[in-house]
Amino acid sequence: MLRVHHLNCGCMCPLGGRLMDGFSRGPAGLLVCHCLLVETNEGLALIDTGFGMRDMERPYARLSPLFIHLNRIQFDRRATALRQVERLGFSRRDVRHIVLTHLDFDHAGGLEDFPEAAVHVMTAERQAAQERRGFIARRRYRPEQWDDVRRWRTYRSGGERWFGFEAVRDLDGLPPEILMIPLPGHTRGHAGVAIQTPEGWLLNAGYAYFFRHEMDRENRQCPPGARAYQRMMAVDPDLHRRNQDRVRALAHDRRAGVRIFCSHDAVELEALSRLSARS
Repeated sequence: MLRVHHLNCGCMCPLGGRLMDGFSRGPAGLLVCHCLLVETNEGLALIDTGFGMRDMERPYARLSPLFIHLNRIQFDRRATALRQVERLGFSRRDVRHIVLTHLDFDHAGGLEDFPEAAVHVMTAERQAAQERRGFIARRRYRPEQWDDVRRWRTYRSGGERWFGFEAVRDLDGLPPEILMIPLPGHTRGHAGVAIQTPEGWLLNAGYAYFFRHEMDRENRQCPPGARAYQRMMAVDPDLHRRNQDRVRALAHDRRAGVRIFCSHDAVELEALSRLSARS
């Protein structure tokens, strides 16, 4: 059976307070990089990596100054996936696989901290990151974060159905309990990652949404700063919204029993971390 650890692999404190996160009382908000460490019979798998050790050491050589300052990235080596993996009693060599929701700078920064891992990503996302077309793309995709990666595993959309979504189940070397769910819109090849745990299905929706009340309220709610940032970063806002609607419908389907979370909501991370600690 798979065991899942919830990790925060990077904090960002953009100005705007509750206009960004919905709860902060001061001038700065709090956004997390919610990643997963999954224990499998085939070794450890990371779902996204947050920021990496090299980002901490040379941020301006690896990240866009625009996003360093806009997001007010907090550079703390203790928050990297590598340091958290080590605190759990593992080594970098134990991480055999990394599954990415997408290749944005705050999701792929730790790839080179795990040089022996195979990196799984949608084909469309790999292509978009290589092409880097447009002002935002040149700043969101940072080749410096993954130019040493040699073991790419890419996947096209299609395959079996999972609660009405397309699903890519046959991830090379990974158990069938881990699936990629194509959810483009935020980026061309953005995907969710679903994991079948002893407690039921868990869906890392990545950036399909940004704020918990976009999912759990009868009337969708999102702070204005977060809503503006989502729109700025979406390569196809209409497609992003349609896929968000589909994820929202799944979240409201009690029969499905899928626990859904996004990449940057600190309240979701805290709740899931507490739940994981009790199981």
